[in-house]
Amino acid sequence: MEWKIFHVGFSLSFIVFLVALWLRPATDCEICELRAILRGLTDVETPDRIRQPKVAVGYGACMDVFANAKDVLQFKESDSQPNTISNEIDLMQTYTYFFRHGAAAERFIHNSTLFDQLVERAEQIPGARWEMGGNAAVMAARFSLEGCDVLLAAKMTPRLQKTLPLGVKVVGGDVSKDDVHLILEYKTDEVWGPYRAPRANRFILHNDDNNPTLSSLEAFEASIVTFKPDLLVVGGLQMMDNYPFEKGVREERLKLVQEQMKTQLPDTHVHFELASFAEPKLMTDLVENILPFADSLGMNEQELENLKSILLHGKVSVVTDSNPRVATVLDDMREVFRQLRQKGRKVAGSRSLTRIHVHTLAYQAILTVHGSTWKNSIGAAAKASLTAHRHVCGTSLVDVENVHLIMDDSFSTSKAEGSRRVPLNVTSPISCWDEECGDATINVCVAPVLVCTHAKQTCGGGDNISSAGIAMQI
Repeated sequence: MEWKIFHVGFSLSFIVFLVALWLRPATDCEICELRAILRGLTDVETPDRIRQPKVAVGYGACMDVFANAKDVLQFKESDSQPNTISNEIDLMQTYTYFFRHGAAAERFIHNSTLFDQLVERAEQIPGARWEMGGNAAVMAARFSLEGCDVLLAAKMTPRLQKTLPLGVKVVGGDVSKDDVHLILEYKTDEVWGPYRAPRANRFILHNDDNNPTLSSLEAFEASIVTFKPDLLVVGGLQMMDNYPFEKGVREERLKLVQEQMKTQLPDTHVHFELASFAEPKLMTDLVENILPFADSLGMNEQELENLKSILLHGKVSVVTDSNPRVATVLDDMREVFRQLRQKGRKVAGSRSLTRIHVHTLAYQAILTVHGSTWKNSIGAAAKASLTAHRHVCGTSLVDVENVHLIMDDSFSTSKAEGSRRVPLNVTSPISCWDEECGDATINVCVAPVLVCTHAKQTCGGGDNISSAGIAMQI
């Protein structure tokens, strides 16, 4: 009995020690290392340009209303995750599922009355705020801030258009009412019933009228011919997920997007930005009809796992590890790269995939084909990493007192036996190397993220990170 009491006491003491270790203030030595990493990133984040790149971004825009999820929703026990949201029970089950995994999600609510009630409830919460949203609009704003000449495809009210940076050209026409997205946020270690969030994230709800149908597509097509972009960005297609289209309409709209991608000049890069998808049929349609015509892809770790699952098994992987090892992500990137290159060779008029950027909470990973026209992967990885911190913390300055390094001090380049380990060099924190992958020699760069310890917003993080990174490479 005495031994058991000692054993339990020791275990509790050890747990308390680990918690104290995690929460303790950074030591002077650790602060010095974080400052060295920050210098190593900022030294290479400035673009080396001789002209202003032209970027065309589609499709859509909205108004986002932000609120803390626990102030809008009430916990109800559930162990299932429905495919569609039509009532409050579906909503609770879906939110609970993603919250306990710390996974981002974006879902269409079929019940317009319920959605309006949720938005009205969120508006009454102290601290709730309205901001411009939508993948394409957020990416367009970031490209403009990074010094690009930007054309945006979106239907929006004149009031919403005024929130864009000066110089962003909008085509698509005006609307009397903007689509609204409800952004339900939660922080790391926040409690929801018996669950604790493993990381800060967001759950997005919408009941859009314009964005799912890509209503600005035709006007965009007419303008893009004379704009002649260096980069075409395709995003916002997750708005089509579970939307009640009439039979064949969604497929027709995707074919028009495909045609727009196919008709770009050979020296125009085409980037596709993934998002949270739940419908296997839409993901399959994207793999067959959209991805073969992009030479660059951007995504987070959850979207990477989802894409790999569709390619290998034809199934949607709804959630994944919220903080995966570098080796796991790199292996998944290689698999997706090989699969899509192989599929692309069988598709008439396809492009050859030459770039993948995966942004995670702890690090940035950029894969490019050796000899392709993508430039400055080191600078892109640094810019993406710093943008991640600045966006989430809501500041232009990086304060090392408000930083936590999650990435390990060394990582394996693969889970395969015999793979080499790469140590983190704090004075030169971005690790790059060449290797053979499928039919190509690829260059891989990995950069640590100085994770913001007091997150102000996570929504739009991926769009800002991906745009800032690719802006360095065109």
